[in-house]
Amino acid sequence: MSYTTPSIIIADDHPLLLKGLSDFLIEKGYNLIGQANNGREAFNLIIEMKPDIAILDIQMPYMSGLEIAQQCKDLNLETKIVLITLHKEKDLYQKAQELNIFGYILKEFALEEIENCIKTVTEGTPFFSDRIKELIGVILLEDNELSSLTPSERKILKLIARDKTNKEIASQLFISYRTVEKHRSNIITKLHLEPKTNSLLIWAKENHDKLL
Repeated sequence: MSYTTPSIIIADDHPLLLKGLSDFLIEKGYNLIGQANNGREAFNLIIEMKPDIAILDIQMPYMSGLEIAQQCKDLNLETKIVLITLHKEKDLYQKAQELNIFGYILKEFALEEIENCIKTVTEGTPFFSDRIKELIGVILLEDNELSSLTPSERKILKLIARDKTNKEIASQLFISYRTVEKHRSNIITKLHLEPKTNSLLIWAKENHDKLL
């Protein structure tokens, strides 16, 4: 691996899956510093060892992967969370986006995607498996939708992807709060998004690389 090898912990309550992932990472030369077979152990490892990346099963006893991610977010921990899941529900995927989770991959494709995921996450870019996007029907960005956005709308989307509030965006771009709200409304219309809370935030995070 040509980039700095990150420190990693893994957690899964299925012993065979945990061993399979552990053996794979060790064989590939990754810096695996801890393993856990339930959510509480995993969270304690994150607190104690401060790994660069934590690869977690989404459903575990005591604490789920999502609950661990929420705790890490609340505590401003720098560990990047990657979730591995058997579940293909759209609401779980969207919840992961809202919690600033850095990776989300399906167990059935985990070994073929995990290396690319770790490399991408190490570089500071979220990795959301295209396979899961296809399976849950996440609509990927069409070029004509992107081209319909004005330069101002693109700037606002970039700031939304960085979790900036309307007030912060208005201050940074020297425009009024109401102007930001109007831009947001126009963006939602142009991108054919549902006018739900966080729909624009989720879209911006999913497509941030196309806004560069």
